[in-house]
Parts: sequence; C-alpha cells; structure tokens
Amino acid sequence: MMHTMRPADERHARRLRDELAGIDFALPGTVIERTMRCGKANCRCHADPPQLHGPYLQWTRKGRDQKTVTRYLSAEQAERLGPWFDNARRLRALVSELEELSLRVVERSEGWEPAP
Repeated sequence: MMHTMRPADERHARRLRDELAGIDFALPGTVIERTMRCGKANCRCHADPPQLHGPYLQWTRKGRDQKTVTRYLSAEQAERLGPWFDNARRLRALVSELEELSLRVVERSEGWEPAP
C-alpha cells in the first residue's frame, strides 16, 4: 500500500535509508566498567575500606534464547569492537526515527488523529 508523502517526508526517508545502508557490523548490548569483590575472605577487597579488583570491561547482551550472555573484554577488544557497539546504537536510533516518520505518514494519509 502506497501512501502519499510530502517532499520533506520523502527527503527524510531517503536520508534514513542512506544512513541505514551505510551501517556495518553491529553488536547489541551494553559495555560497562566494573570493579568487584572476590571470594577470598582475607583479600584486600574485603578490607575496610575495600580495594576492589578491576576495573573489568563487561559486555552484556541477550542471547538467541533471550538468556543474558556476559563476556569480559580486554581493553584491546573493547577498542576494536567499539565501532560495532556504536553502530548498534546508531541502528536502533535510525530504526526508531524511521518508525516515527512512518507513523506520521500513515496517520496523515489515513486521516487519523496522531496518537498521544
């Protein structure tokens, strides 16, 4: 089904398509820096004040079965994979923007009131 788009909407959609086409590999999930306590009772991490182990770079994402998957990354891995994490964030933002544009176009073309 084709909907009549305003020229500005067409330009917006074209820009989004061009940006989406330019995205390379994308890794989902979150990378955080963590410090931790270990299980050794006499370790410095249990002192007062504690001197925690780390920092460690931890990548967490949902696996194919929707279970949480966690991997520890070296600084070199985080540096090398950083653009892939950036690509995933940009991909999510572009898809959101395309969905919003699509909603505006269909609401206008169908004569529907915009949803709140």
